[in-house]
Amino acid sequence: MLAAALALAGGAKAANTLRAYAADCRDWWDFGSRSGFPGLPATAPALAAFVADLGHRGARISTIRRRLQAVAWLSRGHGHPVDLRDPLIADAVAGLARQAGSARRQAAALTLPEIRALAAACGHDLAGQRDRAMLLLGFAGALRRSELLALDVDRGIDAEDLTRSWVEPTADGLTLRLGTSKGDPAREGVRIGIPRGRHAETCPVRAVEAWVAAAGLTHGPLFRPVSRWGVVEPGRLQPESLRRILRHRAGQAGIQGTPLEPISPHGLRAGFITEAYKQGLGDEEIMAHSRHKHLGTMRRYVRRAKLVTGSPAGKIGL
Repeated sequence: MLAAALALAGGAKAANTLRAYAADCRDWWDFGSRSGFPGLPATAPALAAFVADLGHRGARISTIRRRLQAVAWLSRGHGHPVDLRDPLIADAVAGLARQAGSARRQAAALTLPEIRALAAACGHDLAGQRDRAMLLLGFAGALRRSELLALDVDRGIDAEDLTRSWVEPTADGLTLRLGTSKGDPAREGVRIGIPRGRHAETCPVRAVEAWVAAAGLTHGPLFRPVSRWGVVEPGRLQPESLRRILRHRAGQAGIQGTPLEPISPHGLRAGFITEAYKQGLGDEEIMAHSRHKHLGTMRRYVRRAKLVTGSPAGKIGL
């Protein structure tokens, strides 16, 4: 059933979303096997019991909500629509949220001061040059982790493959062509301009040029593993490697996250949007660069950015 649902989905969902949904649906199927509820159709009493079971196992509210969305998606694919607003389901989630709290984890926004510190923490060996280029480019492009790691050095011989992503040098900087993006499910392709920075130490274009030259890259993946002996290895850097690299560099730079706002690659994207708002850029300009489709989603970052600076407590003359 799960394999059939994934086939029905086709390319309608991002790869990371499909992987998460697959794990969620397996958990639902396991729960049904243990409890005697059928996997399909998913009924409101079964889903309410699933919520209680997840809460007993210590799942976060955000995880539970995603599990329910995955089951609803699976059910729709097999002709069994599920209304997650059903009082039995909604009240089960609300009751659990009151007991356990429902604060959602969000990546710590890495704004300009943190980006400067991260860039300075990267050495001048091959790994350091790669990490500096990767972090600065991820920030400047407001890139998702999957978008950043999908970049190739050039168009290559498969330039007609619309799913590929690559970097193109221009007179003013770089153009990024994103072939696969969460904000582009139809895979029409998106282009982003990255101009040269004002400061050499934080210029993403100079950092990418230095990494490409030092590593001797002419084609294939832009960001690759570097061995402990300083040898650039073939293949593409993996998502979990980027997370480890960022946390390592953050530790060197003295940047710490919190349980609710951990250090993660998404912090580069969140940091760019937060910094852009602080610098006075408008909604449309930021959304065009970040590829957000919905203003409400992007404005979550704005609320965080204005939490202190926009507080009325600062305007009453204390």
